[in-house]
Amino acid sequence: MRFVYRSKIHKATVTEADLNYIGSITIDEDLIKKAGFWPGEKVSVVSNTSGSRLETYIIAGKSGSGVICMNGAAARLIKKGEEVIIMGYELTDKPAKSKAVLVDKNNRFVKYL
Repeated sequence: MRFVYRSKIHKATVTEADLNYIGSITIDEDLIKKAGFWPGEKVSVVSNTSGSRLETYIIAGKSGSGVICMNGAAARLIKKGEEVIIMGYELTDKPAKSKAVLVDKNNRFVKYL
């Protein structure tokens, strides 16, 4: 069994950073569905702006809102306005069919990569 890359949201812009929230990343529910993520799923978040990397879990945000919010301690590492890649993995004994979602500056779906 191996952990393999399964899906990602590419070039998203962090719209909020809430230090006082308990933890996680809030993602527009439409983007969660497009990428094939689940609320509660563990993801890696990489900042193209600062180079920071972290792992957290997904909370569903309002559909169509474009929200990408870093919550809790993660808000110290990745701030509002940063460009990020959000990646999910799968534990499998076979190669995974991956799905990559490209978004625009407002976190609206552009196309599958």
